[in-house]
Amino acid sequence: MPKIILASASPRRQELLKQIKIRHQVHVVDIDETPKLNELPVDYVQRLAVEKATACKEKFHPKLPILAADTTVVLNGKIMGKPQDETDAKAMLQELSGNTHHVFTAIALFGKTQHSALSVTKVTFKTLSDAQIHAYWQSGEPLGKAGSYAIQGVASAFIERINGSFSGVMGLPLFETAQLLALEGIEVIS
Repeated sequence: MPKIILASASPRRQELLKQIKIRHQVHVVDIDETPKLNELPVDYVQRLAVEKATACKEKFHPKLPILAADTTVVLNGKIMGKPQDETDAKAMLQELSGNTHHVFTAIALFGKTQHSALSVTKVTFKTLSDAQIHAYWQSGEPLGKAGSYAIQGVASAFIERINGSFSGVMGLPLFETAQLLALEGIEVIS
């Protein structure tokens, strides 16, 4: 029997919930993820997590708590979304190459009450050659990933340093998720 609803189609978020033994059902919602004019990245990611939880609640009216999340990669204040195509992905990876960026993951939990949390992680990429970027694109991994990379995949070889939450970069910070679930009486270890 599921304990929560996950308002996300992300296989990574599902894997992470399974890792901490949280049974869940998936209810996918579709919202406009366009940043608002002059919206700060931290406000953007928090707004989307809340909007996803709200959309799930309005569409499905579940009796279980709803968990929603959003992840964005930010370099020098610029939101790097999911790549539209090969050119877009390669441009993002060239920008990330040899630089440190931030990964913001916001989570929202709607249950008896509404709670939210934010995970901020600093990730430093090694300098990538054009050949490495091209080969990485060919792997298919950059598609559908914020910043055009998946830290849990081949791109892990590009990560020189990480300061923060590995699971947060994957899309669901487990420490913060467990804290919010505990507020709803759902313990990871019980």
